[in-house]
Amino acid sequence: MSRKPGPVLIDLDDKADAPETPASAPPVPDTDLGLPEPRAMELAARIAARKPSKLSRWFWGFALSLVGFMASVAAWNFVTDLLNRNPVLGLVATVLFAGFLIVLLVISIRELAAFARLRRVDHIHSAAEAAIAHQDLAEAKVVVGELKRLFRTQSEMRWYLDRMEERESQVFDADGLIHLAEAELLLPLDEAAKREVEAATRQVATVTAVVPLALADVATALTANIRMIRRVADIYGGRSGALGAWRLTRAVMTHLVATGAVAVGDDLIGSVAGGTALSRISRRFGEGVVNGALTARVGVAAMEVCRPLPFTRGKRPSVSNLIKRALTGLFGSS
Repeated sequence: MSRKPGPVLIDLDDKADAPETPASAPPVPDTDLGLPEPRAMELAARIAARKPSKLSRWFWGFALSLVGFMASVAAWNFVTDLLNRNPVLGLVATVLFAGFLIVLLVISIRELAAFARLRRVDHIHSAAEAAIAHQDLAEAKVVVGELKRLFRTQSEMRWYLDRMEERESQVFDADGLIHLAEAELLLPLDEAAKREVEAATRQVATVTAVVPLALADVATALTANIRMIRRVADIYGGRSGALGAWRLTRAVMTHLVATGAVAVGDDLIGSVAGGTALSRISRRFGEGVVNGALTARVGVAAMEVCRPLPFTRGKRPSVSNLIKRALTGLFGSS
């Protein structure tokens, strides 16, 4: 009896010869869809935060001392020789050098006074934190007294100081007194500081996006951030000189670099930069948005460093809100 053959299954491996379709085509590689790197702000922050080595400090110390000594000897010889040759011209040179030394002395005194103001603000900040931690009303009253003396020389603060004196007698606990001082004296200053941060953010973003010159964005980011930090300190009563501004800048930038904050973070910087229309079209505009965003972050850190009282009742400024307010209409809506 013959057996009927069953069905035969033949595996045809001819998929390689099948035509490509949109469904079977491999995905397009993601070449460069990420956020632009904030090169200007990173470099500016690292320059400001860089701590010189001991060898470099010794080098610059000896170099400046040597140059100052040589200049002093040369000036002395010049004046004495001129007095011997022509007493009238020698007297004129003496008066000019005396005026120069007086101006130099005044500048030095102002710089020392600026450092003293900065230390005073730091002391008030630390004392306020201690008063809140200890719940000590006496300590809080001392803090409020120092705060009022800090702002007494500012004419625009007189109305707020009068209002503070009227209301402080009604508060009988440390928390309430510190909160009242913050609400009456510092909240108006917070708004002025935010405007300075927004102005610096716009400037850095615009220059980065528009100026194609090499290192121009780095120089702008560094100078704009130093000026912003100096103005924020001035608003809070810690008016600083040139050396004091550099000290503040180093303190702020060192903190940001140490914590890794000089990078595109998760506080909506990415959404602002990625959602801006021009940043999707032009890499340069995207870098401008990111550098401006990081300038806003530096500004918030500067407010925390320069503010005489910690943020308690007053809400800490939101970086994302500052970015949106500063860049709205500059690179398109986000």
